[in-house]
Formats: sequence, structure tokens, C-alpha cells
Amino acid sequence: MRHYEMMVILDPELEERTLQPAIDKLITVIPENGGTVDNVDVWGRRRFAYEIQKKTEGYYAVVDFHATPDVAKELDRQLGLNETVIRTKILRPEA
Repeated sequence: MRHYEMMVILDPELEERTLQPAIDKLITVIPENGGTVDNVDVWGRRRFAYEIQKKTEGYYAVVDFHATPDVAKELDRQLGLNETVIRTKILRPEA
């Protein structure tokens, strides 16, 4: 298992009360495949430095998790297919 950190930016048109369930649904692939979600930090609605997909703001969330490289790759694939996800970045933080 490797330690990963993922930042995801979600569509600002989501209602704030549905934000946490939406994030939980997005990361279900991690525990389903033997990984663990260590921390989910929702930063809330933030303004972009430049427009992304004709939007000027979005909801930011940072997720720390442990998983195999295949699970991280599958998570990235599924996030790319989801229409509520504007941007994602998965990386392995330095120890």
C-alpha cells in the first residue's frame, strides 16, 4: 500500500449539503478495493485564478488515502468520467 494525496475540484452548481455525500460516493472505489481513506478535508468554495470549463469557482477537497497503484489509477479514471468533477490531481507526497 502506498500513501496518496488527491485534490479534487467539484462543480460550483452542487448544493453545499450534497457536497460531502458526493465526495464519499466518488471515493468509494478505494475501500472497495482494499484501500483506506485516512482523511477528507473539504476546503469549501474557492475562486479560481483563471476560468476552467467556463467556471470561475468550485468546491475544493483534499483526500489522503492508502491504496495500491492500480486502485489510484482506477480512481483517476472514474473521476475523469464524472461530470461534477472539474479537475483532479493525485500524487504521492514526499515522506
